[in-house]
Amino acid sequence: MAAKYLTKATDLAKNFIVSVLKAGDVAIDATMGNGNDTVFLAELVGETGKVYAFDIQERALQQTEIKLSNQQLIHRTELIHSGHENMRQYIHEEVSVVMFNLGYLPKGDHHIVTKAHTTIEGIKQGLALLKTNGILTLAIYHGHPEGLGEKEAVLAFVKTLNQKLFNVLHMEFINQANRPPILVVIEKK
Repeated sequence: MAAKYLTKATDLAKNFIVSVLKAGDVAIDATMGNGNDTVFLAELVGETGKVYAFDIQERALQQTEIKLSNQQLIHRTELIHSGHENMRQYIHEEVSVVMFNLGYLPKGDHHIVTKAHTTIEGIKQGLALLKTNGILTLAIYHGHPEGLGEKEAVLAFVKTLNQKLFNVLHMEFINQANRPPILVVIEKK
């Protein structure tokens, strides 16, 4: 399922994830959205794995549940109607992957967006749950009014992570118009 071309931050994130996430693993979709990443993760963890998926919008949960049910993957997941800043209230085991897509729900209310303070708290909790050699990915959409501030705050935070504990990679498309999304990948050593 790896992307063939350098087209989107989310495709690049998936390329990293497929190299880490295996059958039987546990993963987190920190921003469920329309459910595409939840389905992707559920396929990778297999019958014995688990995906926890978070979103604050009921519509996201409904759409994701339909997609998962249609593909007979719902039993591999736990859909949680809460923000990613609360993930440690629901998850008490190590995870291999945490996946964030920041911004707003595609085709949803563009006024409901991820916020820097809750995203940074979600990153902190995700890193605490991450097992050694696990990765956390952040596709940062900053082309909307609150997105630029969130991007700056998130990048400032991840730059402070101890290099003895984490590798932090920042990737961006430099020849695309309209502030294309950037990708941050954090590996726990």
